Amino acid sequence: MVQTQRAWDATYDALAAPRPRDTTALRRRLLRLSVRLWWHPYWETVPSVPVARSELRQLARSREAVRAA
Repeated sequence: MVQTQRAWDATYDALAAPRPRDTTALRRRLLRLSVRLWWHPYWETVPSVPVARSELRQLARSREAVRAA
């Protein structure tokens, strides 16, 4: 799931860039990744989904920061 979140972040950043290319493909990818993240079976097992989603985003970002360093 962390990889999917990282892919979601990268796709979102690509769409947010000035004059992105192939926005249709990027939007479709973002939608597919969003669905994959939102409906993952893991969310049925955690007591607080909003907190867990936030932790997933933070974990994905921290791993990106480690890779960039």
